[in-house]
Amino acid sequence: MAEIKNPNQQANAGSSTTMLVMMVVFLGVFFGLRYFGPKKQPTPATPAQQQQAQQHQEALQQATTPAVTSPTAASVAAEGEQTTTIENAVYRITFTNRGAQVTHWILKDYKDSHGAPLDLVHKTAAAKYGYPLSLYSYDTGAMAKLNSGLYVASATGNITAPATLTFTYAAGGLEVKKTFTFDNTYVLGSRIEVKQNGSPVRALLSWPAGFGDQENASHHTYDQLDSSQNGSETHVAAKKVSGGNTLNGPFDWAGVSDLHFAAIFLPDNPATASVVTLNHPIDVSKDGDGKNILSLPSLGAGMGDVSGASSLRIFAGPKAVSVLKNIKAADGKTTLEPLLDFGFFGFFGKYLFLALQAVHKYVPNWGWSIIVLTVIINLILLPLRYKTMQSALKMQRIQPQMDAIKAKYAKYKVTDPKRAEMNAEIMDLQKREGVNVFGGCLPTLIQLPLLFAFLGMLPKVVELRGAHWYWLHDLTAADPYHILPIIMIVSQFLMQFYTPSPGMDPAQQKMMAFMMPAFSGYITWNYASGLALYWSIGNLIGIIQQQVMNRTSLGREMKQLAAKRARRRQPATIQGRR
Repeated sequence: MAEIKNPNQQANAGSSTTMLVMMVVFLGVFFGLRYFGPKKQPTPATPAQQQQAQQHQEALQQATTPAVTSPTAASVAAEGEQTTTIENAVYRITFTNRGAQVTHWILKDYKDSHGAPLDLVHKTAAAKYGYPLSLYSYDTGAMAKLNSGLYVASATGNITAPATLTFTYAAGGLEVKKTFTFDNTYVLGSRIEVKQNGSPVRALLSWPAGFGDQENASHHTYDQLDSSQNGSETHVAAKKVSGGNTLNGPFDWAGVSDLHFAAIFLPDNPATASVVTLNHPIDVSKDGDGKNILSLPSLGAGMGDVSGASSLRIFAGPKAVSVLKNIKAADGKTTLEPLLDFGFFGFFGKYLFLALQAVHKYVPNWGWSIIVLTVIINLILLPLRYKTMQSALKMQRIQPQMDAIKAKYAKYKVTDPKRAEMNAEIMDLQKREGVNVFGGCLPTLIQLPLLFAFLGMLPKVVELRGAHWYWLHDLTAADPYHILPIIMIVSQFLMQFYTPSPGMDPAQQKMMAFMMPAFSGYITWNYASGLALYWSIGNLIGIIQQQVMNRTSLGREMKQLAAKRARRRQPATIQGRR
């Protein structure tokens, strides 16, 4: 069968091949232009797009890079030094924001030796060892930062209590916050928080050294560390205090004091309180005239809580009974009254001072109050003086018999057993005649505790500090002209002369007549003039009383017996001689 062909078939085959070639060439040209042709410039991003991209890039960097805190990012500091003064009826306290510490602590009711209001801040000691309410740290480097940084104060200028003052400071990971609260008393509250990189740091609020009334060496004599633990107080002299020593609680209160003033810390949490004791050498003039410089210890103390943050109260003021008895520890029972320590005869001293205060309510001058109290004491002792004279008269009546007994045993030595028989005979004689051997000693036994109580009390009573009486400008200081000690010596001699002393050996009597005045003069020469005033007035009253009693029938009989005994003691005269 003949093959039948499509006349268009040959033509279509050529067309398909041609189309395929053309497509390959087109694709080659297209991709060649994309590769070898000029680059297309990107379209500029809008500002919003740029900010969004930057934020995204920073987020990526923060996610992939460890976080680093800049020290200055969290810094809290003032630009310059500023002061804040808090004032109430009893004090005027000036803070500086450099270290958030006190530069002046003025007590309005007390004067210094120049008559100006007393500043409790010891300028020399503070400039060298630190100002009150500075912080004590066991890390000396950290302590320097704590007390030199410029804190930001919540208030500056003059503020009247009641008020609250806060200081904050932060630098290099160190964060400090000191908050103080003030009322109308000598006590202020405090809250101390110190952190390093967020962790609590143990820092103690401190009174580093000394008081402003310590102007000469004698004022440092009474420096002591005072504390109370579980209601039992202790007083440690400066020479026994170790500097930098840490004492663990519990503490009702603790601090330092001198003769008349104290700085005491009262923790809100006594069980966890700790105390650091500070003892620094300081150059002090012996007499306050800038000469004869002595190196003496200057005490300080700091208190804080072992947990780091500390909450406590601070008393800085006078050691006055009326003030101390109203300041109580956290237990509500223990007070600061034991700060006023009158020594071994403190029991008598306390009540003598209470009696002196009672007199002072009616006699405004403290010198005249001492005189009135002395008169009252001697009037109370007058019956005892009379009893003493009666006992002395009985002793004089039996004196010849006693002399006879002594003569009988004169041949025996003092160590001979026969001497015991002599003493037994004398005691039997006194018992038969109703003579009380100790009757003549009773007034002395009573007066001596009173004297020593005045000796311990008068110099320490802050109420007498700066009290005037005629030429005396301070009854707690020595008489500047020694007038009272001289009166004391003369009056003591007259007391010995006018007071009968039956039974006493004449040689011993003469010795006592000179020894007692010399002893009393030595005590009062450089001691509190208030004591010399009490002792002198007491002697003068005693002389008057003795003179009156010597003129009674009892006194005249004693005088006659004494004269008769003296005539018997006179040595026999030798012919041709007197």
